[in-house]
Order: sequence, then structure tokens, then C-alpha cells
Amino acid sequence: MSVAFDTVIHGGTLVTHYTTEKSDIGISEGKITAIGTVPKSTAKENIDARGLHVLPGVIDSQVHFREPGNEHKEDMESGSKAAILGGVTTVFEMPNTAPPTTTVASFNDKLSRARGRYLCDYGFFIGACEENIRDLSTLEKLPGCVGVKIFMGSSTGTLLIPDDHLLREVLASGTRRAAVHAEDEERLNARLPIRNSGGGPELHPQWRDVKTALLATERLIKLARICERPVHVLHITTRDEIAFLRNAGDIATAECTPQHLTLSAPECYEHLGTYAQMNPPIRDEEHRMGLWQGIADGTVNVIGSDHAPHTKAEKDLGYPDSPSGMPGVQTLLPIMLDHVNAGRLTLERLVELTSAGPSQLYGTTQKGIIKIGYDADLTLVDLNRKMTISKDWIASKCGWSPFLEKKVKGWPVATILRGNVVMRDDQIIGGPIGKAVAFGNP
Repeated sequence: MSVAFDTVIHGGTLVTHYTTEKSDIGISEGKITAIGTVPKSTAKENIDARGLHVLPGVIDSQVHFREPGNEHKEDMESGSKAAILGGVTTVFEMPNTAPPTTTVASFNDKLSRARGRYLCDYGFFIGACEENIRDLSTLEKLPGCVGVKIFMGSSTGTLLIPDDHLLREVLASGTRRAAVHAEDEERLNARLPIRNSGGGPELHPQWRDVKTALLATERLIKLARICERPVHVLHITTRDEIAFLRNAGDIATAECTPQHLTLSAPECYEHLGTYAQMNPPIRDEEHRMGLWQGIADGTVNVIGSDHAPHTKAEKDLGYPDSPSGMPGVQTLLPIMLDHVNAGRLTLERLVELTSAGPSQLYGTTQKGIIKIGYDADLTLVDLNRKMTISKDWIASKCGWSPFLEKKVKGWPVATILRGNVVMRDDQIIGGPIGKAVAFGNP
């Protein structure tokens, strides 16, 4: 029989967002070209996936790789190494760099920096600011652009759209789904005395309280409906927002992070201190369970890591001088597979949240689904493998994780990017072959 495929993955259990079945996958020129029973003799290379689950390549739709401007925390190479070690094949990177990604020139600078350095595929967000509102409808259509990112509340960086007048202008400036950090800036400023009262990071969820998040989300949805602009509310942290967004599916999608689904206050601040500090904050168990309800009932559409590393020296400055954010792209899948094994969600639902979901809502082409003609981006996982998240495994420049020494069940054992095996058994294989993602601009 003649060779028909570059690679065939044999004997794995394929998982999509709607079905699970044992099947082979044939790959040619980086694309999926066969699904079914494929003889080994038809391939140049065969990969034995017996006993493994084959997922669509994981898309982490919210990462901060810190380049340009803060490469001491992370850069494109180190961040993308962390991604593929964690089973992530594509990342969408945020614009709050230094300088921020708000112009054609700054966007093209990122594309130029990325060529030959990314180990996974990538897309970049454009940041909304008062100075570029008139240009956003053009900027959001740049090749490789995921969409527009809006900061309603101040976080890391200088981007800020604090009031309804500016927010309405931004929402009216384009058509693609906008990603939004929803915290109310006026309330944050009014509550600064709480942050500055002399306590530790346990004050963080008191300062950036539930009402700060809910108020911004309510404002956002009201204006999004007026402007008929679809929005994606990032890193939901409260059961109140879940209850509100449950009835906003006409205009809004929602994201949770593994951190907010796994950690809870006050324990996380007692054990991790400022290493548990992020925006919006980790909240108490009542809100963590509210997020899981949003996972169960379909209110949550995406899980993203909000990978936002800082150095240990910066985190050790003490609250409130310590910056907010934590790494997460490498641990996203192991943490969530552990939740799958604990029965908190199905593997099909996890695929929906980490592959099909982000692909569909941002309009990627040929990613996020195991389907003939799509990119052969695949993540092979061993659901039964028990591992401990160790410092030696962490590839991020910051060298730490809030989940260090955590024991998990379920582990990524291979990452395949457009038919190329780029990680196998915790070892990176080959060089940086990442490319900018194409978007259909829905």
C-alpha cells in the first residue's frame, strides 16, 4: 500500500466537544486528512496513542508574555515553551505591554518579534485607549489580530477605558467580539483606603470587591446591547456575575480561570501570600462554587489561564506594592484534567471550554476542532497519570507557580502543532515553528 500520510496517530480515544470515540488520525502537510481506521503502512511516521485521549490542541485565549518591555518576567520564547509543555498549541496574547499594543506599528513590532521565536501558534490583541478609538475598526482586522481588549478597571499596564462615554465609543468602533476586563474604576479608586490600610493580600478581595466586578459587568452588557457589539467578559470571579450573565448570552460570552476554579480565600492568602494576588481577586468558597455552577449550566464559554508572571523579587515586595498576576499557561491543562478526574466536569466539556469555545468565539479558521481539513493541532493526555507539579518542570522565566507541589491526576504527554510533535513526555522537540493564527473576523 502506498504512503498516503506524513503521520498517523493510532489507537487513541478522540475527544471533541460533543463526542468521544476510538479512532486513528491521518495527517498530511500539517492538516487532518483522515479520521477512522488508518493502516500503519500508509504513513511515514506512526504514533502509538493507545491508552491516551487525543484532544484538539488547547487554545489559551488569555496570556501575558510581557514582551516588549518586561522581558525579565517573561518573553515570547519562554512563554511559548511553557505553553507547549502544558499541552497548549495556540495562545492569544494581551496588549498591556510596554509600550502597549495600540497602533499598527506596535502590532507589527510584535509580529516581527514573534517570527522564529514562538514554539506555539499565536494571535495578538489590540488594546483600546482614548487615542486609538477611531482606528479600532481597522486595527481589529489586522492579520493575526484576535480582537480588541478593553480594560474598564486599572490593572497591570497603562490601558484604561474607565467611563461609559469612552466605553460606548469603543464598543461602537468595530464589529468583532471584544474582550473585557470588567472592574469598575470609580469604585476601585473610592476603595483605595482599604488597600492602603496596612494589611496584607487578604485585603485584595475587599478592595476589589464583588460589587466592583458586578457593577462593571452590568455597565458593559447594557452598552454592548445598545451598540450591538458582542463582548467576552474575562476572568469572572463572582457567583453574582454568573447569575447576571446567565441571561446575557445574546451579547456576551464568559471566561473563568483555573486559579479561580481551584483556589479560594482566605486559605490561598494564608498559604501563598502575595503569590495568590491577581486581578480580579481570588474570592471565597461561595464564589468558587458559583463559578463551577456557571461551568455546569453553560454560562461559562471559555477557560483561559490569564498567565501573567512576575518575578519572585517583585512578588516579595509585600502588599500593596506587590504586582497582581500569576503564571498559568503551563498548568492550565493539568489542573483542569485533575478536575475532570474529580468529576467536576466531563472531558468533552473541557474540550469545549479550551479548544472549540475560544476558536468559535474569536473566529479562528481551522483550529479548535478535530476535523478533516483543520490544522493537525492535537494534545495527547494520559488521564490516569499522577504527577506532582514541580519547580523543575516550570519553563516560565518567573520560576514559580501557585500550584507548585500540587499532586494532580491527568497529564499532557504530547503536543502536536500542525502535524509536528513539539513536546513528548515533558521534553521539547525541535525549534520554534509557531505562526500567526488566521481569523475569519466574525
